[in-house]
Amino acid sequence: MHPVLFKIGPITIYSYGVMLATAVLVCTYLLSLDAKRSNISQDTAYDLVFWCLVGGFIGARIFYIFLEWPYYSANPLAIPMIWEGGLAWQGGFIGGILFGVWFVRRHKLFIRPTLDLVAPYIALGQSIGRIGCFLKGCCYGKPVSWGPYYPVHHARLYPTQLFECAMLFVIFLVLKKAQSKPHMAGFIFVLYLWLAAVERFVVEFFRGDTVPTGTPLSLAQYVAIGVFISGLVLLKVFKKNEANAYRRPGA
Repeated sequence: MHPVLFKIGPITIYSYGVMLATAVLVCTYLLSLDAKRSNISQDTAYDLVFWCLVGGFIGARIFYIFLEWPYYSANPLAIPMIWEGGLAWQGGFIGGILFGVWFVRRHKLFIRPTLDLVAPYIALGQSIGRIGCFLKGCCYGKPVSWGPYYPVHHARLYPTQLFECAMLFVIFLVLKKAQSKPHMAGFIFVLYLWLAAVERFVVEFFRGDTVPTGTPLSLAQYVAIGVFISGLVLLKVFKKNEANAYRRPGA
């Protein structure tokens, strides 16, 4: 593992932070191209990404601290040290969506088409970010004889970060393919919810850092079930109100 890429004097460049920055830059650029084809200005697309990132980072950090509260309650100074890692996609997703919907409503964009527009890049950003997790050694798997050696854990483990990286990239490709075909407004976002929930539910069986619940399933798996069910509910709501899909908020 390479949690630190290099140092320049007193400045330390962390691999986790570099991969997060890479994910943001790549996804923002590709999203801006898609937005232009959807008659959304690039400036609006950049602003949307900015506010989704703000909400995403806040939500991801809060949720991660909640999951690791025993550590952070004993080390409160570590709470703002986001550059060292410690983000939970569940919280990031919720925070990003909340801030994104706020932005969409404020700028009177179409909510469902905008959700469809950004959904593939949520998956792509997660995929790139998991490379940072692998380099840092977080989000690790259970011990296995054939796995890569993690110096930070002094063991060979399932490379669950790379599993997720590959699966999330496939989800990105599936969503982009679905975008090119006729679909109900909002369906691409719902499809993302389903696929991401299934992906995380499966990977949790191989994770070595799961949060126990006293049941056969981990906390993240229960959250994944909730996300999947939320997709079913949203699909029903979208179908019921399909005629309003292109009605601007406040119009």
